[in-house]
Amino acid sequence: MVTKPNRDSTDPLYRARERPELVDVPTLPFVQLDGQGDPGGEPFSLVIQALYAFSYAVKMSYRSKEVPTGYEAYRVFPLEGVWDLVDPGKGLQVKDNLRYTLMIRQPAFLTSALFDRFREEVRLRKPLLPTDRLRFVCEAEGLCCQMLHVGPYADEPRTMDAMESFCRQEGVRRADRRHREIYLSDPGRTAPDRIRTILRFRVIR
Repeated sequence: MVTKPNRDSTDPLYRARERPELVDVPTLPFVQLDGQGDPGGEPFSLVIQALYAFSYAVKMSYRSKEVPTGYEAYRVFPLEGVWDLVDPGKGLQVKDNLRYTLMIRQPAFLTSALFDRFREEVRLRKPLLPTDRLRFVCEAEGLCCQMLHVGPYADEPRTMDAMESFCRQEGVRRADRRHREIYLSDPGRTAPDRIRTILRFRVIR
């Protein structure tokens, strides 16, 4: 379901295995943008462009006259998406029924004031992007089940089935119907059977 080059991180949360596992995801800073509908459409593309434009503005700020306090060199994190359904009765196959929150994790030095600064910079440079809808949040997923899915996005249900079977064995269950996808491959440059996507959903005991 998506589209942008991977910027690999050394963080273990971005090195999932090809088997289900439980992970405890701490509070992390993100810039997010909500959307609804077909991920193949232009609105979806503009959301991605806005997130990357902002994230690279933050990364390249070491070249600015006002370098952020605490700036440290880093790689831009991969694009992530939390997916849900507008109408639970219709399913994932109806693209207009999809609701999503796309996001990119941000470095620890980003503050609310810096968020406002970089969002305004991007708005001035790229006025056609939906930068006014960007938001800066810190959130913790907590206990989750995750697994690396290798293959086309359309084959993700088999990986999700393996994750849910693992959860039953571990005595946990999904907290809700939403799931997260972390995109480690550029589908435009990667053969479908080699696309790497981390799948994750929250669980409760």
